[in-house]
Amino acid sequence: MGRARIGDSDSEVSPVEEMKRRAAEASLRLIRPGMVLGLGTGSTARYVLEGIARLISRGVAVKGIPTSLTTAKVARILGIPLTSLEEHPHPDLAIDGADEVDPKFNLIKGMGGALFRERIVAAAAKKFVVVVDESKLVRRLGTNAPVPVEVHPFGWRTAVESLGRLGAQSQLRQRGDEPFRTDNGNYILDAAFGPIRAPTRLAADIRSIPGVVDHGLFLGMTHAVVVGTKKRTLILRPTRRI
Repeated sequence: MGRARIGDSDSEVSPVEEMKRRAAEASLRLIRPGMVLGLGTGSTARYVLEGIARLISRGVAVKGIPTSLTTAKVARILGIPLTSLEEHPHPDLAIDGADEVDPKFNLIKGMGGALFRERIVAAAAKKFVVVVDESKLVRRLGTNAPVPVEVHPFGWRTAVESLGRLGAQSQLRQRGDEPFRTDNGNYILDAAFGPIRAPTRLAADIRSIPGVVDHGLFLGMTHAVVVGTKKRTLILRPTRRI
């Protein structure tokens, strides 16, 4: 067991959290002084932010582009200098978590609610690295996680019907008694398809639904996956991206 992060109430963390922390720590080896970094959103990305803050405290000069308002707030608290895509259109490296990773390094992302901005930063970055614990590795996307679909509030009910015709059971994500809203003011539908046999075709079908802003299928974007396991950390790179 490892020590908890600042702000955690317990002195111990779970084995899964320790794997996340270990993977996040390993991803820091890819950071070089002077880099502009895409800063992800979510529980694993939080460990990365804390690691970047430690690097900065040791004199490593970097800047970050946050993928959400939450990440921006945390980064400021940790003392990470922030910049924007307007100033740096192509970050050197984007580091983020994922909800699932398949053998072809395709991803499901978006349980943190920032998929639209995460995609923009990941696509703009020169390198996109994903940090996960070993439970996120699956044979087929959709095995354990739904596909988050960001939709305009005006058409969310018709989007549910359209996703149903594609085979999904969809739920409107909630925050308390109200629908969850993204930083862009949109809703998220968590669309459970089960194991997805043709993710490229499904991504195109979802994108064609009126009112859909984005979806959580990140296909062919990943340069490396850092995996925390119970015993060690692995850095996996798809052959096609080398």
